[in-house]
Amino acid sequence: MTKNDLSKFEEKIGYRFQEKTLLQNALTHSSYANEKHLPYEKNNERLEFLGDAVLELVSSDFIFHEQATAMEGKMSKFRASLVCERSLAQSAREIDLGSYLFLGKGEAATGGAGRDSILSDAFEAVIGAIYLDAGMEEASRFIRQYVLSDIEHKTLFYDSKTILQEMVQSQGANTLHYHLLEEKGPDHCKEFVIACCLGDRQLGIGTGRSKKLAEQEAAYRAILALRNK
Repeated sequence: MTKNDLSKFEEKIGYRFQEKTLLQNALTHSSYANEKHLPYEKNNERLEFLGDAVLELVSSDFIFHEQATAMEGKMSKFRASLVCERSLAQSAREIDLGSYLFLGKGEAATGGAGRDSILSDAFEAVIGAIYLDAGMEEASRFIRQYVLSDIEHKTLFYDSKTILQEMVQSQGANTLHYHLLEEKGPDHCKEFVIACCLGDRQLGIGTGRSKKLAEQEAAYRAILALRNK
């Protein structure tokens, strides 16, 4: 990746780094750093740690003021839905983060640039990098723009199966079940395709690196389908 590529990413997120190495480190996965024999601090794990803390504070402050009468348990669940892996991966896709990542050859070959875990970790690392480069105000702006937006959809990411089950029960409908449609890929990089069905009616299809993730994705698609009926 060139300096020009980094500049394009800065344009995409609407922020110019004063210290460019912070951005480069935030986009460097450990697989790439290991492959290139780079020092540990050159991958994005430390920045991810910092970004996670900044994200939790900003999202907590947002929820505290937006839900002025909510109890602690409800606020905690709401925050968890906004900052869960799937939600952050979706935020990362909105800025095409995967296209700018430095990945090792093996990780790149197995679709690492599109993997939720890698995307969400890198997204938090970018938050950490912005915080170090410009402080809390700029980090908060980034979080509010790319995480604390489209909340209605993102709150479905945390536990779509439970939300869907409650929707179905409230309507007195048939029992939900999940059916494995396909299992593909080598053992170290499996991908599962699962259908969410209500009786004999298919509501949504999801894919994931585990059956659990695929079921959550299928449930999310089913919720959208039912809401758009």
